[in-house]
Amino acid sequence: MPKKIKYLIIFPFFFVIICILSLSCTKETNKNHIFIGDEPSIKNHLKQQDIESGKITIEELILHGEKLFTANFNSLDGFGRPQSSGNRTRRDKKLFPENFNRISGPETSACSDCHNMPIIGGGGSNVTNVFSSAEKSPFLDFETEDLGKNITLKEIGNERNTLGMFGSGLVELLAREMSKELIAQRASAEIISLNESREVRIELITKEVSFGFLTAKPNGTLDTSEIVGVDKDLIIKPFTQKGVVPSLRVFTNNAMNHHHGMQSSETFEDREDTHKAMDLLSDSKDHDGDGVINELTMGDITALTIFQALLPIPKWEEPNTDIEKEASENGQLLFSKIGCSDCHRPYLPLKNTLFSDPGPFNPKDHLSSEDTKGIYVDLKDYYPNLKINKNGELLVPLFSDLKRHKMGDLLNNEKVKQLATRNNVPTDQWITKKLWGFASEPPFLHHGRATLISEAIKVHGGAAENSKQAYIRLNEIEQAQIVEYLNTFKTENIK
Repeated sequence: MPKKIKYLIIFPFFFVIICILSLSCTKETNKNHIFIGDEPSIKNHLKQQDIESGKITIEELILHGEKLFTANFNSLDGFGRPQSSGNRTRRDKKLFPENFNRISGPETSACSDCHNMPIIGGGGSNVTNVFSSAEKSPFLDFETEDLGKNITLKEIGNERNTLGMFGSGLVELLAREMSKELIAQRASAEIISLNESREVRIELITKEVSFGFLTAKPNGTLDTSEIVGVDKDLIIKPFTQKGVVPSLRVFTNNAMNHHHGMQSSETFEDREDTHKAMDLLSDSKDHDGDGVINELTMGDITALTIFQALLPIPKWEEPNTDIEKEASENGQLLFSKIGCSDCHRPYLPLKNTLFSDPGPFNPKDHLSSEDTKGIYVDLKDYYPNLKINKNGELLVPLFSDLKRHKMGDLLNNEKVKQLATRNNVPTDQWITKKLWGFASEPPFLHHGRATLISEAIKVHGGAAENSKQAYIRLNEIEQAQIVEYLNTFKTENIK
């Protein structure tokens, strides 16, 4: 008989006591315990106050975030949401074998299951596509007793290809700066209008990107009918294909619940006393009916946010031959000449590189900068090779203007409007795709229906119609040169 089994037989009482003690401890101390048999993927969870006090270093925070991003969550972690839909409404309890649902979720047990091309944090192939808005449904199996009518897939969700998260901290900082500038312009117009008793119409422009016009009236009201490319609240929301999520933290909270049924304490607890919630995590309840409480702490969400914020930025791949290099250089000139760079801006300037989490524009039910002092990381320390302009601003090469545009009939394929703040985003509008690294994440477009870069270009319409027509009028060699240039937009494959 093996020595280990003998030990358990000789000391059964002590073994039972050890197991009981282990199960009764809080999740924050699980890292000191040994699990026999089945075990959770995440054995320790972080406290927000330990992060903010400096007890946990940035390096430790990043490692914990990576562990959460790559973990295959299981039932002991709290995977699944038997009694909760993805938008947190209650549903009839769904147990094995209905604990997974490919359409309405939860449909995967790890972030890295989908975000993995060409490395962890990247995009995904069509096999990892998700169905946005379908998470609001109770459990989609297309049986009429749940929904009460015959429906099609397009009527309950929008198929979306997985986006890469590289350089996301810089993207969020750009969006914050742009939002603050737009809001300041609105406030200035309101003050002038009230002081001078006249209407004041201003162009809303930030980082040389125009978001239309706004008129302030002396009675204190605003005419927002001419605002374009951003919600009426003037908050740039740079994440998701539609541009409806303002921060990595909000994105993380939503995705964890939607795709994994892993619920964060900050989103599901009553946070009237935030600091109490940080310390007394056992006060929370089992909101999704899976038998596990405190599935993700505020500290866990901070770790995931910082990990994603510090993911590497894509690096351009140099052409292998002189012929390819010449073609790429010509393609770069043509890309600008036909107007592609009007929206796919090669650079946006960033004034302040200090990333804070939580951010200033998080909605209710998400930790915000008003709730806690948070954590600060200077991103310029992590991206030392980025160019700086004459004003001392960091030039972020994301190839986007972070603005929504009407993209024409061929890209207006969805029926379900996606909610952003109080308003639905029209189905033909999309935030400008960040092109950095995109060539490493085929297929292309919001639904992954283009297998070639040239195919993606040719279905552009709306605001991009003139550029598309200019591309079509080019000869075959010139078209190929633009594609060759775009083929250099790849993410370095770091092992």
